[in-house]
Amino acid sequence: MRKKPQPTIKDVAEFASVSPMTVSRVLNDQGMVKESTRKRVLEAMRALNYRPNLMARSLAGRSGLFIGLIYRNPSYGYLSEFLLGALSTCRRLGHNLVVEEPFLDRNLVNLELIERRFLDTSIQALIVVPPLSDDPQLIDVLERTKIAYVCVSPRLGTYAGASVGMDDIAAAREMTSYLLDLGHDRIGLIKGPADHRASELRLTGYTQALAERGIPVDPSILAEGNFTYVSGMHAAKAILQADNPPTAIFASNDDMAAGAIATAHQSGLRVPEDVSVVGFDDTATASAVWPPLTTIRQPIRKMADAAIETLERLVAGASAPSKVPPQKLCLPHKLIVRDSTAAPNPPALASARKRSV
Repeated sequence: MRKKPQPTIKDVAEFASVSPMTVSRVLNDQGMVKESTRKRVLEAMRALNYRPNLMARSLAGRSGLFIGLIYRNPSYGYLSEFLLGALSTCRRLGHNLVVEEPFLDRNLVNLELIERRFLDTSIQALIVVPPLSDDPQLIDVLERTKIAYVCVSPRLGTYAGASVGMDDIAAAREMTSYLLDLGHDRIGLIKGPADHRASELRLTGYTQALAERGIPVDPSILAEGNFTYVSGMHAAKAILQADNPPTAIFASNDDMAAGAIATAHQSGLRVPEDVSVVGFDDTATASAVWPPLTTIRQPIRKMADAAIETLERLVAGASAPSKVPPQKLCLPHKLIVRDSTAAPNPPALASARKRSV
């Protein structure tokens, strides 16, 4: 069966009733094009599923794919690790990385900007990191543009495309069990923001580990942060001011764990002698704080690497999508034990909390 030819600039020009030069100007984001004409050209591209053939040009110039990465994630440690991994892999494989934070404001994703950006620049493949990987409207846009994309740690059970992630539930359960094995039976939890799927999964792992030991969840030692250092400080303060404070705090990422350690120090508490603190991710922060942080090593750079290699396969198999089934890669985590954890010392904590937190 003959392969259907890809639409050309000439096809787009005829569809939009403009000249090929006008289409070229729209593609290159040049001026001299009326807004109404530009919209008509973009609508024609959309209708024809036209994508400028940067693939041939990039291969000729040995510059590889143009890969976009869109994000909305307040955890700078996570983003830094992911970007470093993505840049390293792109350099190794000869691809180009375009990073975008597509927002109208801090919370509202500009879906029109995303669609225009892909059509205008011909980004050939896209990495979507959480929590955007859980945004159904964004996924609809990506499906409509027919761009090759992979989601990082998407919502389980509702996403059918290619993905890269890890088992957050198992990792959080392992960390909580580690603290229980040390002798901590009151473990505070700093949750992540509700719009991050990982927050829910790590809470589930925490509650499962407690349930296995017959320990009920105490809401008074649970607090929510937004994956930032400052939110970790505030959440730890609330937890340590509980009537019966915990002897250990499990923060859902390293940035918040670092904030929890700072609050403990400000409260006159020693870490880990008076209160143990653990994190999640094993970013650079984990080994930079004092004391160095016990944490879960999330394979962030390997996830970036796997995402890009998955995109290569998707783009290469775009002409025969049935031969490229969506891959759902689950990479292993590792518990990293450092100096921020020890057996509990309740008398010291009880004495210290008499001072102002």
